[in-house]
Amino acid sequence: MGLFRLLFWIILIAAAFWLWRRLTSKPAASGKPQQTTVMTVRCVQCGVHLPRERALQSHDRWYCSQAHLEQDNKSGGN
Repeated sequence: MGLFRLLFWIILIAAAFWLWRRLTSKPAASGKPQQTTVMTVRCVQCGVHLPRERALQSHDRWYCSQAHLEQDNKSGGN
């Protein structure tokens, strides 16, 4: 009879531990990760693509750096 009591307590403690871990753990992320779209533009001078937020714009032309913007202005790009 003592073996059954021991098994009963082990199962009860294991179930309580499992339930506690399940209730205190953070919820799992949903199956689909959210995808964000980043608009990219192409530098007129070197052709590199970069996020629109980091690019410099002059009229309808995009540049990756101030140096490329100035180069294009000096060469009469506008």
